Amino acid sequence: MARTAAGTAKTPQDQAREAVVEAALGVLGLEAKTRLLAGQDAWSLPALPEIGLRSLVMSDGPIGVRGALWTAEDPAVALPSPTALAAGWDPELARRAGALLAQEARRKGVHVLLAPTVNLHRSPLAGRHFEAYSEDPYLTGRIGTGYVRGVQSGGVGTTVKHFVANDAETDRFTVDNIVGERALRELYLAPFEAIVADARPWGVMTAYNRVNGTRMSEHGRLVNQVLRGEWGFDGVNVSDWTAARSTVAAVEGGLDIAMPGPVTVFGEALARAVREGEVEEATVDEAVRRVLRLAARVGVLEGAEPVVTEPPEQIDGEALSREIARRSFVLVRNENEVLPLPRTGTVALIGAAAREARALGGGSSTVYPARIVSPLDGLTAALPEGSLSYAVGADPDTELAVAERDFTLRAVCRDVAGKVIGTGAAPTGQIWWEDADLPEGVTRRGLHTVELTGTFTPRASGPHTFGVKGVGAFTLVVDGTTHYDGVHPSGAEDDPFEAIFAAPVPHTRAELTEGRTVEVSLTHVVARPEGAPARAVGFALAHREPQRDPEELIAEAVAAARDADTAVVVVATTERVESEGFDRKNLRLPGRQDDLVRAVAAANPRTVVVVNSGSPVELPWRDRVAAVLLSWFPGQEGGAALADVLTGAHEPGGRLPTTWGPLQDAPVTQVVPSGGELAYSEGVFIGYRAWEQAGRTPAYPFGHGLGYTDWAYESIEAEGTTVTVRVRNCGRRAGREVVQLYLAPAEADAGRPARWLAGFAGVEAAPGESVEAVVELAPRAFEIWDERAGAWTRVKGAYEVAAGRSLADRRLTTTLTV
Repeated sequence: MARTAAGTAKTPQDQAREAVVEAALGVLGLEAKTRLLAGQDAWSLPALPEIGLRSLVMSDGPIGVRGALWTAEDPAVALPSPTALAAGWDPELARRAGALLAQEARRKGVHVLLAPTVNLHRSPLAGRHFEAYSEDPYLTGRIGTGYVRGVQSGGVGTTVKHFVANDAETDRFTVDNIVGERALRELYLAPFEAIVADARPWGVMTAYNRVNGTRMSEHGRLVNQVLRGEWGFDGVNVSDWTAARSTVAAVEGGLDIAMPGPVTVFGEALARAVREGEVEEATVDEAVRRVLRLAARVGVLEGAEPVVTEPPEQIDGEALSREIARRSFVLVRNENEVLPLPRTGTVALIGAAAREARALGGGSSTVYPARIVSPLDGLTAALPEGSLSYAVGADPDTELAVAERDFTLRAVCRDVAGKVIGTGAAPTGQIWWEDADLPEGVTRRGLHTVELTGTFTPRASGPHTFGVKGVGAFTLVVDGTTHYDGVHPSGAEDDPFEAIFAAPVPHTRAELTEGRTVEVSLTHVVARPEGAPARAVGFALAHREPQRDPEELIAEAVAAARDADTAVVVVATTERVESEGFDRKNLRLPGRQDDLVRAVAAANPRTVVVVNSGSPVELPWRDRVAAVLLSWFPGQEGGAALADVLTGAHEPGGRLPTTWGPLQDAPVTQVVPSGGELAYSEGVFIGYRAWEQAGRTPAYPFGHGLGYTDWAYESIEAEGTTVTVRVRNCGRRAGREVVQLYLAPAEADAGRPARWLAGFAGVEAAPGESVEAVVELAPRAFEIWDERAGAWTRVKGAYEVAAGRSLADRRLTTTLTV
């Protein structure tokens, strides 16, 4: 039986697909081959009927499948954030999430999911922190492996991203990340290597950034030598969108697909480079071979049997989203067992985020679910009638948001003469149109203006703020009055997605009356290079309701808390705090939310705080409240899952996948380049490794998380590298424990972390029952990258193996020698 470079056996089905791929490749001419390596539009590759190749469609993930249309008209299941999935510490749960997303992809005609993101939590300031799993490469690799296996079990390809060291957003298109080879191998490449070995992904996506001087879309050493050569990866390498900048350097550096199209560095530019002798046609053939292999695997190449011939059984998306959410919630504090809530008693629910839930992070991972269950919705359904009250307390949104609630809008497209050439739905005030999204009858070349027009019915009287998000010329009209007619300049020339990620700009405050419907209109002049059609059309109408006095709102919340048996305060970040496209400036909660929590806690000793953020925030009041529950971005069913956990129908199952602590104590924070470079000078010391090296104590350590029962660690044994830990549920209810194993060299070594996660296992037990967790420690746990030898080296000697509930709560130890 044939084998890949990594030693994985090729099945007869693999060999049959390869034969079809080779036959198809032999038919294609140069122009067809190079056209196949360039997107035909934003999300797909061209069909080649001469070889029976249908168009291959890609879509953003990782918490849902957006599809080719980025609109609320095409809803998608929205799962909890990747940080939440990692907090479950359960690769099988990740596999089930992936299987659901494959089901969603097939429903939407998508063949390849642009996920998962397996970059690391190097700095808590990284704006896209919520979209990656963990600060630990081993945990990241395990969760990512489960996710990829799940997606591909449904016959849908994955692209593990962003290869590599795309760990922050500042200057992401140009930054040169200077990373030592040892840190690169032991930390940043490690999750990719594990997933390639254990899940055989069908694709990777290379990042925007440079690594040690070379753009990742051109990085032949890391792509051709390491990814393909050392690891035996046989899938495709697709660029991040607009990341490919050089025809010759990209194809010779191992890039297979340059997205988006139709104008890219491949296509005709690549054919010309071959004809002029700058690129060998054999190099192009290798890239085409990999693309055809992907097409064969997903079933769009005639004559090739897809890897999955029958879709798996249907999965209930709402039920799985709810399960993942409650299993991801991390209870980091629970004084006097204030949770779960008593069966009787009253609850004051407080916080704007309790009513308008933030289910997911901002940026390209955004999807539009058919419904979102807020905490208010969930608790209203779960608690006895009359036992729940609600107060806003404080609003985390200090900026305008995309117009959505209480707006009825449509899009009207006109040519340069002002003639209507098409209309389209606008379920929200956000327009982002690629080629496939344009309304019927509208072409790029003919489009001159897009008008968002419709009505708005205020829910409150007072000054309503309206504004614009985007770049270019705009005219804003509210209730018959033109409030703005001008141009928004570009703030970031290198960022093609500025219209999505930039902050809305306020332009007027209009006095409106509750219930009186008014007409609104925002017209955008579509800019495009002279003589060429426009690329994407992106802009938004933004709005903010009248703002009440913050002190008055907090006073109302305090009164509600004082009158209730328990106060539940939901605090949150916003899209202007956590999103793709920019990094964070601090870890503080926005608005007056910290003041709100302090005031409520002073009024009611039974105050529970639910933290609705995708990544760490500072909790300066954490010792003043009875309980703190981290809910991440919990997906569309988050409110229902929260009710499950607060009422005790289910226990919170999560453990921290990253360390939480104040910014002033965090050992690694730098995300802003200097002179175009960002030095990873900390080497292998990030996350908990760095906290321990610096001798600092975080607010909550890596791996921490409480349930609703107690566990006793009874014994630990090591036979070779197999470790068995016996634990007993010594509480009053059934529960799940995550047994964590940390490895430490018996002799301290300044060049190595004090200890590192080497394995984990989840176990379940009834009250009084004891169970065993059996963990096989991977050989890599005992190895380091020897920079002089350019190879992995096994470090022999004695190691302490500690089993416990977190990095800081280690219960039992044993010693093994390698």
